Amino acid sequence: MTNGTFEKVQHTDSPMYGPLKLILCGFPAAAQDKFGLVLEMSGLRDVPVIWANETHQAATLADLLALPAGSGKGSDSTLPRAVIVSGITENQLHVLMTTCRKTGMQPALWAALTPTSETWPLSGLLGELQAEQKALAKRRKNKPAG
Repeated sequence: MTNGTFEKVQHTDSPMYGPLKLILCGFPAAAQDKFGLVLEMSGLRDVPVIWANETHQAATLADLLALPAGSGKGSDSTLPRAVIVSGITENQLHVLMTTCRKTGMQPALWAALTPTSETWPLSGLLGELQAEQKALAKRRKNKPAG
């Protein structure tokens, strides 16, 4: 499962891989409507959302993206906070990430769907993202000042 690699997001208006949809993890039911406001502020109000929780951990990303919009809404999720994007443009992703930061949203793991990751179970992707986050934090900590 380590075939996925980190790639810097560019600035384009071409849609990224996959169907137009977001998979959101780690959002309690009370925060889901608030994230809807973030989507509206980002100009992404009409992007369908899947609210993933513990019952979705074994599902592949492709299976989750095949669920109807709004699946999982109203259910708390104690999964790691993550935003998995599919089918939006890189420019839209930049706007969404900036809006999340500006609104003070709890930090999240971020991923874009790829042909490789769509076959992964959600738990596998979340594990990879957490390991990547830990490695980046360690690298920053050990980087000499200046």
